[in-house]
Amino acid sequence: MNITIRQLEIFIAVSKAESYTQAAKVIHLTQPAVSMQIKQLEHQLGIPLFEQLGKKIYLTESGKEIHQHARNILEQLNEMETFIDNTKGLNQGKLRISVATTANYFAPALLSTFYKRFPGVTVTLDITNRQTLIQQLDENEVDLVIMGQPPKNMALDATPFMDNPLVIIAPPNHPLNGKKKIPLARLEEEVFLVRETGSGTRIAMEKFFKNHKLQLTTGMEISSSEAIKQSVSAGMGLGIIQVDAIQTELTLKQLVVLDVEHLPIQRHWYIVHRKGKRLSMLANAFKQFIIDESKILLGRDK
Repeated sequence: MNITIRQLEIFIAVSKAESYTQAAKVIHLTQPAVSMQIKQLEHQLGIPLFEQLGKKIYLTESGKEIHQHARNILEQLNEMETFIDNTKGLNQGKLRISVATTANYFAPALLSTFYKRFPGVTVTLDITNRQTLIQQLDENEVDLVIMGQPPKNMALDATPFMDNPLVIIAPPNHPLNGKKKIPLARLEEEVFLVRETGSGTRIAMEKFFKNHKLQLTTGMEISSSEAIKQSVSAGMGLGIIQVDAIQTELTLKQLVVLDVEHLPIQRHWYIVHRKGKRLSMLANAFKQFIIDESKILLGRDK
């Protein structure tokens, strides 16, 4: 057999996406190139790895076994890369970081400062949703993740490093703007624009209102903070969002934060990796940098 690492990476990508087309987008290849690599891998192994049912493809039983071996091989290669990076010290090496979409308002600024200190490193930044972050952690695809509340059903090392309060936003002309200590019960008269099911913000919002025995009316389900802000500004409803995400809009007076009893919803940002993961010197340095300096650099140390 003459199997290549690239073939294994493509195989893992296809099995995750359950689609040649979607996998091709993720790994920046054409769909025919992905299909050809899988066919070559199947020919070299002498067994079928996928079967098609309807519009999706699924791993065969043999494919599932090969998938586990492929993951093990790639994890071993990652450990070797970590060892090599450690021998190079902090001035070289690779750092793979993924952050929640809602952390995009501050994470690039932190990475920029870190990169200036260690200009010889290669940093890969992925900004994605909560579901993908959890998948990346589960499959050991990244060194570190910045996210809101980590899942409780995974073996993770999660360190809080900064407050992540959620507030209720409204357009400036909303009748509740300027009111003090608005009762929670008053919110039952409003329509709320919500993030997609499974998002950290949606989970925290639903838990908060359930604990306070409130029944809220929800309007559109929206998949990004930017769209939430624009829709609230247009008067389509109220929104619940991270304070980090609305600093520009508050300064420009495009949005206001309502003064509601028992709010903001107090949460934290976490720096996360798999428990037991062998971090490189570079990853350890970045983790400590986030824990020690993020609040100072972002003006949250007061």
